[in-house]
Amino acid sequence: MTAATVNSKSEGFNPEDFDVPSNYRHWVGDRAENYLGPFFFYMDGMHPRTALRVVNHHCNAHDSVHGGILMALADYTLCLGANGGESESVVTVSCSNEFTAPAFLGDLIEGRAQVIKRGGSMVFVRCELLVGETVVLMSSAVIKRLRK
Repeated sequence: MTAATVNSKSEGFNPEDFDVPSNYRHWVGDRAENYLGPFFFYMDGMHPRTALRVVNHHCNAHDSVHGGILMALADYTLCLGANGGESESVVTVSCSNEFTAPAFLGDLIEGRAQVIKRGGSMVFVRCELLVGETVVLMSSAVIKRLRK
């Protein structure tokens, strides 16, 4: 992900088209995230906020969000925390997830990340995914900073 690829219009993903608040934007360039999501974000200082409006292709047979979709959104949130929403390339080394409640068709899932420690090559990050005030997933990760 690079700062130059951030644009909500260039790939047709306008947050308002997905009933996501207009202060969010789309990070262009990740085909997997586009296919799974699309995911949206904004930066609250150095803390990313992410969002996903749940539609049919995010759900399992029970109309609850598939765990893999939640983990992908958590990874997106964690990586934005690690790179601060900037152009630094990062990759996930390890990720641990705890599912605490379901999310359902139509819900707006919002993510919040917090950097615990930023080192020269590794970043330790936590995030929560919420529907309203209900935490649906807690996640922590070690993210590697890639040097050019």
